[in-house]
Amino acid sequence: MKNLDPSFNEKCYALLQKIPQGKVTTYKKIAKALNTKAYRAVGNAMAKNDQLMVIPCHRVIKSNGEIGNYRLGVTQKKNLLEKEGLVIKNNRVEHLSEVIYRFEN
Repeated sequence: MKNLDPSFNEKCYALLQKIPQGKVTTYKKIAKALNTKAYRAVGNAMAKNDQLMVIPCHRVIKSNGEIGNYRLGVTQKKNLLEKEGLVIKNNRVEHLSEVIYRFEN
């Protein structure tokens, strides 16, 4: 019998698909929305994302505003975020408080 309970990664991806273009979230906010402190596990889930165009993991950044890593490279992540209207300077998202996505509790 197949386990129907979604994996941790699948739960991360489901949350990520709620984030609209032009908004970002943090590894910490995703972990908190999943009632865990497993921030690194969220990062690992993003790194394992095989559906980059469907599951927009480029919208997940560090809590300090740094854009962090990306499977296709930091330059590509920066380009994707800028294409969505975000301003990136020195690999940090500008005006973070205005563009951060907050999950409903």
